[in-house]
Amino acid sequence: MGVLGETSGGNHGRCRLGLLRRFARNRDGVTAIEFAFLGLPFFLLIFAILESCIAFAAQELLSNATDDVARRFRTGQIKVEDNIDEQKLRQMICDRISILVSNSCPGLAVDLQQFDTFEDAARAATSFNEDGSIKTKVDPGPALTKNMLRVYYHWPIVTNRLAQTLPDGTMLLFASMTWQNEPF
Repeated sequence: MGVLGETSGGNHGRCRLGLLRRFARNRDGVTAIEFAFLGLPFFLLIFAILESCIAFAAQELLSNATDDVARRFRTGQIKVEDNIDEQKLRQMICDRISILVSNSCPGLAVDLQQFDTFEDAARAATSFNEDGSIKTKVDPGPALTKNMLRVYYHWPIVTNRLAQTLPDGTMLLFASMTWQNEPF
């Protein structure tokens, strides 16, 4: 028995050994194999970066919408007498963020409350219902009262599983504005 794999009586083993050597030396298709191994993580990273950028833009859009609606309350363009309820307030915010979310704004919650002092507003914690949803109410104050508007939106996450997400696969975007109404 001379060459590894050679059987007595033939070149069959030598042929197999030669075929294995040629296969090991052949570099055709190496790029395709490397791309297959590296392509998926690369594209997941690219999509996660893009999704993070879009979520950041949505957060800024939500902050701007909150500021805009709060300004309307602060200056008296919207008053207590206008009987603003939660649905109307949600719609005002939704109209301003509809460029990035669907028209019905699923996952949007608004909370507008009046406080005696700014310290009371700063200490006001977000409360949750038994089902995990955010407790909200709409109670705007008259002229010269302190008010706080908090807006929450459940932003869906697709690729960025490393971020802190809620059990339903969303990230909670949040915007808040505290002010004192003008003497209107």
